[in-house]
Amino acid sequence: MAKPSAIYGLMAEFDEPTTLVAATQHAHREGYRCMDAYSPFPIEELHEALGAHHTRLPLIVLIGGLCGCIGGYGLQDWASAMAYPINVGGKPLHSWPAFIPITFECTILAAALSAVLGMLALNGLPMPYHPVFNVPRFALASRNRFFLCIEARDPKFDVEGTRRFLETMHPREVSTVAG
Repeated sequence: MAKPSAIYGLMAEFDEPTTLVAATQHAHREGYRCMDAYSPFPIEELHEALGAHHTRLPLIVLIGGLCGCIGGYGLQDWASAMAYPINVGGKPLHSWPAFIPITFECTILAAALSAVLGMLALNGLPMPYHPVFNVPRFALASRNRFFLCIEARDPKFDVEGTRRFLETMHPREVSTVAG
């Protein structure tokens, strides 16, 4: 006997981007916090309407850059002053001005790599499957429809109450998203 799948949430389909933004703002004012919106193109107001929080990506890039800086400088210092000390023309073994270009490049490299990997990790990518793909009409999200999904993990989520709430915003359709 097949186990019934849990509900991931409820999804409302809209025809216009302005309707989606208005619905998202209304849902946020009503106390819904675990929701996501989908559209075929970026909508600037949608980010604020979702109540999006600040990201930790700048901190990840800063830490990556500092690690690259310290690692690059430390490697050069270790190689020239400790592991292979060669006195060339009476110059000091620890010549910090010569280390600056490589230190800078290691800083940029580590910061860029941490930016890419941090962005992928924070976005949960790669994600070959998402429960919203279970809704047949969701294929229109890449063409001409706009969707608002309120997730079941939201503290205010109630299947019947949330469905009634979404229907008050006059969507084209309200679908149950199976988990």
